[in-house]
Amino acid sequence: MHKKDLETIRQLNDCANECNQCFSKALDEVDVSMFARCIELDRECADICQLTASFLARDSEHAHELMQLCAKICDECADECAKHQDDHCKRCAEACRACADTCIGHLAVH
Repeated sequence: MHKKDLETIRQLNDCANECNQCFSKALDEVDVSMFARCIELDRECADICQLTASFLARDSEHAHELMQLCAKICDECADECAKHQDDHCKRCAEACRACADTCIGHLAVH
C-alpha cells in the first residue's frame, strides 16, 4: 500500500471519529432539535468515511468513486457544523474540511 493511501485512510478514520464525537455531544445538548441536521450529517459523514477507508485499504476499484462522495458529504457536514459555536462542532468542521481536501487531493494524484 502506498504511503499516500495510508495517510488518506488515517484522515478518513480521524474524520469519522470526530463526527461520532460531535454526534454524541450534540445529543447531550439542551436543545437537541437545533442540532438535528448536524447529527444527521455527522452520522452520514462518519459512515461514508469508514466505508471509504475500508474500500481504500482493500484497493477496491470503487474506492475513488466513494472518495468523491465522501468529499461531498464531508463538505456538507463541515458547513453545517460551522454554523454552531460548540467546540465539538468546530473540531468536527475542521476534521471534515481536512478530510474533504485529502480525498480531493488523493483523487488528483491517481
